[in-house]
Amino acid sequence: MIYFSTLQLTEYQVVGRKLPSEQDASPKLYRMRIFAPNDVVAKSRFWYFLKKLRKVKKAAGEIVSLNKISEKRPEQIKNFGIWIRYDSRSGTHNMYKEYRAMRRTEAVENCYQDMAARHRARFRSVQIIRVAEVKDAEVRRQYIKQLLTPKLAFPLPHRLANVEKKHRALFIAKRPTTFY
Repeated sequence: MIYFSTLQLTEYQVVGRKLPSEQDASPKLYRMRIFAPNDVVAKSRFWYFLKKLRKVKKAAGEIVSLNKISEKRPEQIKNFGIWIRYDSRSGTHNMYKEYRAMRRTEAVENCYQDMAARHRARFRSVQIIRVAEVKDAEVRRQYIKQLLTPKLAFPLPHRLANVEKKHRALFIAKRPTTFY
């Protein structure tokens, strides 16, 4: 079993195929984008999904290539739509969620944390089907739409007063107030 205290996921592109045989000299290649903490888990997840989708086991197949995928613009905040499928106690469910993050891996990490918190879904029971960047006009969820308003400002209710450090005593008789 795989347990993660703090998820640090990386996006991998895994390409694999069934081993060549006399019946099929050049078998079809299968490519998947998988989010995993390391390449060992990425290969394992690849074989898990390929066994379910195409009935190709690890013993009868090979991995052709394994590449890390990096973000094109990691310094810019973006909206991501994530299509997932997860197994709950009552059955299998499809779901679409939106997250605001700087990288695809951050959005997927947030998704795993959110699924664990709201739906008690473990890492092994959540399958990421698709992750896509969503334009501001195409955002569906209200909790992301509210962050797209221009000149968005957050209230700062408990700010400390500016006290000059050179005249401040080490012990003050009165507790500082943080309300304005």
